[in-house]
Amino acid sequence: MDYNFLKTKRILLVDDEAELLNMVVSILESEGFTQIATAGSVRQALSAAERFRPELAVLDVMLPDGNGFVLMEQLKRNGDFPILFLTACGENDDKFRGFGLGADDYIVKPFLPKELLFRIMAILRRTYKKEDPFVRLQNCTIDLSRAEVIRNGVSVPLTAKEHNLLSALCRNAGRIVTIDALCEAAWGDNPFGYENSLMAHIRRIREKIEADPSHPVSLVTVKGLGYKLIVKAAGENERRNESFG
Repeated sequence: MDYNFLKTKRILLVDDEAELLNMVVSILESEGFTQIATAGSVRQALSAAERFRPELAVLDVMLPDGNGFVLMEQLKRNGDFPILFLTACGENDDKFRGFGLGADDYIVKPFLPKELLFRIMAILRRTYKKEDPFVRLQNCTIDLSRAEVIRNGVSVPLTAKEHNLLSALCRNAGRIVTIDALCEAAWGDNPFGYENSLMAHIRRIREKIEADPSHPVSLVTVKGLGYKLIVKAAGENERRNESFG
């Protein structure tokens, strides 16, 4: 099975040893990982996490302005993503505390590069299954791989911004995606001031995916927070047909 898509996941590395950070970055980049951010303290890590929105974090325990256990709890408040501890603290009590807080793995320094890679890939495989490019809504199907909407047998192309927005909504199907997160998905690291543009893009997306864009059933507004994409459960049509059979 091809797991190359896992190497596009965003990884945050937190350690106060610059040399070690550089080494881990080199290890990951040599294996094809493309999105890596680093931090040397709790403060830097929290700031980086807010901007970078990691999908995996590798944390040291001992940091100059705190410790990795507290950092993990703070990170988990803002996002549910896996945590791997990479630290010189090898006492059983430290390991038990890390796993007790919900860490996904714990590696003690010094470590073998291959071991780190295997552990990271194992966590990513458990956490992220390969995304189906087809997302089925009430009135259409979105094909993210082709950037198009298929409705009543007709393909309607998506613009780049529409594709970015729908990708973010599909990744979080059934959950609220905030206005800020959607603006960042479409316009990058400096998304402020794009709220009106976002509303215009949402309106155009609804014209492509909804039977009645004025009364959306798939891309719904959550007032004051953002938007939510309602997808059809796998096999929904089959179950409905069986119930009338």
